[in-house]
Formats: sequence, structure tokens, C-alpha cells
Amino acid sequence: MFTLTSNASQEIQAAAARSDAAGLALRVAARRGADGSVEYGMGFDEPREGDMPLQVAGVNLLIALPSQPMLEDIVLDFVEIEPGKFNFIFADRDTVGADAAPKACGNGACNGCSS
Repeated sequence: MFTLTSNASQEIQAAAARSDAAGLALRVAARRGADGSVEYGMGFDEPREGDMPLQVAGVNLLIALPSQPMLEDIVLDFVEIEPGKFNFIFADRDTVGADAAPKACGNGACNGCSS
């Protein structure tokens, strides 16, 4: 099951308050790129037909059917990428806490969730 760390939960809730999205759920998405890698994204959204609603660590989440298998064992965290620069990362549950470099949520895919 998709999970969040407490750091991610706190930052998502703070981002919702900063952007007047307090009543919206966080949509988390994944898609397979042309090279086979998985690309992640997220943003505040309304529920749609076929979404899987979840409540994880105090955050209401939405995951569309096509994304569900790719997010099954993923953890969303909010970490310091480099000194003074924080961002969301999507990591396989098995690599959390390991030396593997999880994917940072960059290129605008976070829709305002990073700071």
C-alpha cells in the first residue's frame, strides 16, 4: 500500500493551508516513461470516478486506477535534498533509509507541494 512519512504528511497539510486547498485531497499519480522508468506526480484535486480514496497519516489521498499498481509499495517522504533545499521524494519501500537515491519530485510535477 502507498504510504507517507510524517514529514511528508506535515508538509502536505502545510502546503494545502498555504494554497487554500484545505478541502481537497492529494492526487498521487505514476506513469511509465518511454524508457521504462516510473514518473511520479501529485497535486490537490477533486475525486473522480474510479479513484481509490485513502487516508494515510492524516492526509486524504486519491489514486487513479492506472497508477495503483505502480504506487503499491511506494513511500512519499519530504527530505532535505541538499543543504537548505527540501523536496518530496518517491521511494520504494525497500530503499527507504538505504543509500539508494530515490526520485525527487521535480519539474513542476508536485503542483506547489514542495517548498
